[in-house]
Amino acid sequence: MARPRTPLLSRERIVAAALRLIDDEGLDALSTRRLATELSVSGPSLYNHFATKDELLDAVVDSVIGEVDLSMFSTDSASGTSGTSGSAGGVGITWQEALRDWARSYRAALAAHPNIVPVLAQGPGRRPNALRLADAVFGHLVESGWPRGQATRIGALMRYFVTGSALASFAAGFPADAEVYDAADYPHLGEAHRLAGHRGTVDEGAFETGLEALLDGLALRYARLA
Repeated sequence: MARPRTPLLSRERIVAAALRLIDDEGLDALSTRRLATELSVSGPSLYNHFATKDELLDAVVDSVIGEVDLSMFSTDSASGTSGTSGSAGGVGITWQEALRDWARSYRAALAAHPNIVPVLAQGPGRRPNALRLADAVFGHLVESGWPRGQATRIGALMRYFVTGSALASFAAGFPADAEVYDAADYPHLGEAHRLAGHRGTVDEGAFETGLEALLDGLALRYARLA
């Protein structure tokens, strides 16, 4: 029998299958046995590509980070607060616009794969896409005039904010049962039972409000650098 033109397994195929499994059933569903079943291969064959489950998880996380748009941090786009507004990656985009566009893209990637967020929150480690992301954010801020120490802290701040916003839904945490909110105990939560029904609007609005508040505060700090 002739050998197949393409190998039965590849790192990319394994990572894609692992991510689908995590998206559908959560992190606890991922195991060598289950993944081998999904791929219709023997369990030991996976170890030819990933020595450990942690190594595989790192690759899955990095594939999600690879979905984040970094074009707004191109080297010709850095400018100060007086730069002309433009689309992501365009000449003259301000650091505020770059951070805003990046944060939205970052959150969209995490929102598409919420079950992977707890692992992603551990840090970039040796993940190539995560390191490229950190490099792009830090480099753009420094090129825009931020001192290196403050650029490091801003990158961390934005990462905390975005990953935190993706960890859970604020609106979904409120039971839809109106009887839970006795007016004697919670006089201001008379409409809280409606929040779960507006989960997308509430959570997206909270993210946008927080993002603009962060950028406004950073703009004031940036102005003081002069």
